[in-house]
Amino acid sequence: MTGDRLPGSALLPLAYRECRQIAATHGRTYFLATRLLSAERRPAVHALYAFARMVDDIVDRAGGPAAHGDPATELDLIERDLRAALESDTASSGAPLPAVGNPGQGSSREVDQRPRTLVLAAVTHTIHRYGIPAQHFWAFLDSMRMDVPGAPGFRNRYATVAELREYMRGSAAAIGLQLLPVLGTVVPVAEAEPAAAALGEAFQLTNFLRDVAEDLDRDRVYLPADALTAFGVDENLLRECHRTGRTDPRVRRALAHLIAVDRDLYRRAEPGIDLLEPRVRPAIRTAATLYADILRHIERSDYAVFDHRAVVPRRHRLRVAATEFTTATLRSRLDR
Repeated sequence: MTGDRLPGSALLPLAYRECRQIAATHGRTYFLATRLLSAERRPAVHALYAFARMVDDIVDRAGGPAAHGDPATELDLIERDLRAALESDTASSGAPLPAVGNPGQGSSREVDQRPRTLVLAAVTHTIHRYGIPAQHFWAFLDSMRMDVPGAPGFRNRYATVAELREYMRGSAAAIGLQLLPVLGTVVPVAEAEPAAAALGEAFQLTNFLRDVAEDLDRDRVYLPADALTAFGVDENLLRECHRTGRTDPRVRRALAHLIAVDRDLYRRAEPGIDLLEPRVRPAIRTAATLYADILRHIERSDYAVFDHRAVVPRRHRLRVAATEFTTATLRSRLDR
């Protein structure tokens, strides 16, 4: 921590509160789904979300003002600090947590480090508490480096679906695998991992389909070229659609195809929800239903992904959550 070291017992409530605020502010669908979890599990899920969001925000600064520091260096520092925290095992013992970075290392150290310190403290504690394999975090960070120009493995275009799946194994599937020990399973964790990974990939592909225009603004194209080419679409056509705000019929057909691919991922993930502990199933079903609904909103807009961002209305989100909660309550009563 820069300047002040708070004991773990004093730091953790602040850390988890910071993560909750990040989740509430940036992950509306995700945050609503966590409301269906037990109070004991919510902080850990918020911590995992906040860590992923923190890293994603750093990656999205790639190519931005130099005053914010080099994203590749920032990711390296985060991995270094997380490894040090996990190796020291201080988050579990309540001893002082390791400092985050070194204030004398240039412009990247000049930004306010307190939010990062808090997020790292919460995620370290969560990893220890639930025994989450650290490899899932290293895989996630490796994929995030693929988004940073100049970093090893940088890639902002994907020639094939297979290449995109390679990226999503770290950027999305790994997050599903991080969540499993927190959510709990009624079978050995390994049996639930394929479905959890599929759901993470389904969420990620939904984001890519919704955010085509935003990604183009960042000089990224996550839709695989082979899938686009099959419908006569190339990057120039995507950029023309972005410029005019109108979706070409060829792009509509390509998006329809990729939505079908995405729905297949949701179908593969669905049986895995019943492998989770009963208490958490409504939350995960809610998240899956609401994220899949983004695809429906893209279709209803006639694939107008270039002139607005598909959003599930708040009223619908609340209705889905309430339905899942009511259904789960009735099932619980019938099982007694």
